[in-house]
Amino acid sequence: MSTKDIQQLIDFISQSGLDEVNIETTDLKISVKRYGSGVPTAPATAPSPAAFAPVAPQPQTTAPSAVAAPTVAAAPKAETSNYITIKSPMIGTFYRSSNPETPSFVEVGDSVTEGKVVCIIEAMKLFNEIESEVSGRIVKVLVENATPVEYDQPLFLVEPI
Repeated sequence: MSTKDIQQLIDFISQSGLDEVNIETTDLKISVKRYGSGVPTAPATAPSPAAFAPVAPQPQTTAPSAVAAPTVAAAPKAETSNYITIKSPMIGTFYRSSNPETPSFVEVGDSVTEGKVVCIIEAMKLFNEIESEVSGRIVKVLVENATPVEYDQPLFLVEPI
């Protein structure tokens, strides 16, 4: 099952109203749980990259919950209406740089152009470079480094040029 298939499954489950789905085949096990209507709480620690690794003797992948990403409510809508949001194209772990010793790909105030790498999302031990689809200036980073992100979750606010 590809990452895209898993994303589509989670999207389907989130729209279906189901609270929990378990799928198990001979070489894959997926468990998707949705939290109740209350506000989800963040885990105390970020899951390690091993959380997406196969488990011997049977590979196992645990997909994050299908809870919709929280919206940016701190700023009034009038202030953010002219900003463009760069969103996560997949589920995984968000990283601002390629490794802990290197600087972040972008900082608040940096200019970005279409195609410039803004972050990396690790999904199932694959590191995917996420490129900006717009040109502009980074106004806000919406996600902490090394934290899990959901599909379509806002990552950055960009003021278009």
